[in-house]
Amino acid sequence: MTPTSRSLSLCLLVTLVGVVNPVSGQTPPSTQHTERPAPPTRDPNTPGYVTAKELPDGSNPPADADGNFIIGPTHNAPPEMPAHDTIPKGMVIEFTMNSSDSKIYPGIARDANTFGTADPADPAKLVVTTSHPAPYTRKVAVYVPKQYVPGSVAPFIVGADGPDPLLFSTLDTLIAQHKVPAMIAISIGNGSGDAQGSERGLEYDTMSGVYAEFVEKEVLPLVETQAHVKLTKDPDGRATMGGSSGGSCALIMAWYHPELYHRVLTYSGTFINQQWPYHPQTPHGAWEFHEHLIPESPAGPIRIWMEVGDRDLLNPNLMRDNMHDWVLANERMAKVLAAKGYHYQFVFARNAAHVDRAVRQQTLPEALEYLWHGYLSSPVKK
Repeated sequence: MTPTSRSLSLCLLVTLVGVVNPVSGQTPPSTQHTERPAPPTRDPNTPGYVTAKELPDGSNPPADADGNFIIGPTHNAPPEMPAHDTIPKGMVIEFTMNSSDSKIYPGIARDANTFGTADPADPAKLVVTTSHPAPYTRKVAVYVPKQYVPGSVAPFIVGADGPDPLLFSTLDTLIAQHKVPAMIAISIGNGSGDAQGSERGLEYDTMSGVYAEFVEKEVLPLVETQAHVKLTKDPDGRATMGGSSGGSCALIMAWYHPELYHRVLTYSGTFINQQWPYHPQTPHGAWEFHEHLIPESPAGPIRIWMEVGDRDLLNPNLMRDNMHDWVLANERMAKVLAAKGYHYQFVFARNAAHVDRAVRQQTLPEALEYLWHGYLSSPVKK
């Protein structure tokens, strides 16, 4: 980590996926005029980082290989993407959810142009006094492949910061090529805002099973009703995915509810100290994954694909707790996953920013194929 000073307004943008990747729909406040300095470019061969295999420029790792890989600096979409006109196209059904209908997330927001202050007694603890109840609406987009048989039980993937058209078009191609199962994709919009004190931060950065329970109890029943599909109860046929805080959320869902999810896909996962409100059992937020939780727990049934960019976020911010380096956090994740014997694939992307769109286009087909490896050859799922 290379600490540099940041203004208060820069802190507001530390994990906004939309600053560098508009897919998430996150945008800075209209009053924001200061551009965040570009993060330094990190070398994947830095001492302390995991040993990784450097691949030929423009290529992806094998879809059946565990371990650490380096790709780039060129990031072009695979030749089979986008889907050709001859490939069957799935249908996308959209609906809206209102905070007034939620028993789990009634809604909060942090006042514009505010952030928080570090606790004088603990720099790893952020005190936010400008968060208050506030309503929200979220859009949910459900992709149903052309190959789905009405009435049958289908595997599915839940994605954060939706809708995600790239995911849908990628599935069109992979399903047609029989590289992944004919799955439902559920792309859920966040409840707005970002980081500590916001609804998005509360949903994605909280180290608990609450968000997975929200999806299970309030989202999936609507998906089955609105899209006229049946979703599997088998955790091996359920996956989560996301970028930035949505990526840490994807792992949080599976970690706290392994009976619900076994497969996780993350881009630039926010495995850092960003949880709010503070909780003494996980005082360092998602940094706890590689600091304590994974090293000190028996290996679980989770299969995970992860990516980080060489210009990914580095924001020591006013907390000065040395737990706000996205590259270091993901490198540490790869190290502890390997030590525990997890099936994982970690991709370090050269010439790549936070949740880099070109990297997503290049790697998403291979990432999804790796994620679902072994599922098609296993017994019939219910």
